[in-house]
Amino acid sequence: MGKSFILVAVDGGAASGKSSTSKILSERLKLLYVNTGSHYRSLTWAVLQAGIQPDDDASVSSYLETIPIGTIVEGREARITLESKVLGDEIRSEAVNNAVSIVAAIPEVRQFLLKHQRGYADLAKESGFEGLIMEGRDIGSIIFPDANFRFFMFADEAERARRRELEGQVDSIQKRDQLDKQRKTAPLTCPDGAIKIDTTHLTLEKVAQKMQDIVQSGNNMANEPHKS
Repeated sequence: MGKSFILVAVDGGAASGKSSTSKILSERLKLLYVNTGSHYRSLTWAVLQAGIQPDDDASVSSYLETIPIGTIVEGREARITLESKVLGDEIRSEAVNNAVSIVAAIPEVRQFLLKHQRGYADLAKESGFEGLIMEGRDIGSIIFPDANFRFFMFADEAERARRRELEGQVDSIQKRDQLDKQRKTAPLTCPDGAIKIDTTHLTLEKVAQKMQDIVQSGNNMANEPHKS
């Protein structure tokens, strides 16, 4: 892989394994890790706290103009801040789970975060990391379509629901998928040319090793199967 700065984009639905494997790769390959799902969750929490209905596009868009966002680097992870604070478990509440896909579907929300999210590449370089690994639902398609490596992770619905339950989460996988795939702006989709990985029957270690092998080989084998 050498010392060239690399960008790794990881997309997929809820509980497909994006976060866990991305964290493993960030440690092994000395990459800055960014979870964009927490960005939308943080904004959703703020919207709900302000008493705004998540489907009130105009009010949400206006409220965005009042929210000061920033970034803090903790270890190998860059986290979004609202009013200089990093939110914690509150962004995993049932209320946020039920509203995040609605807020994330608002075009102005995604535009609001676009420049912020792309800025993490420069932050990673300035902070001395060897690259950036960012995960979400539109990283390889919208945020970094020219990333060196673009992965799309998926697993069957029953397995993802089981994983969510083990995490103690109370959101509907099917509902989240439907909302994320059907939104008009930056829908959840497998980007053309991305490397697909079916994680249904694979351990996190096997998925992470598969991704690491691909990145270290320098060969973006987008058209080859990576299911087992």
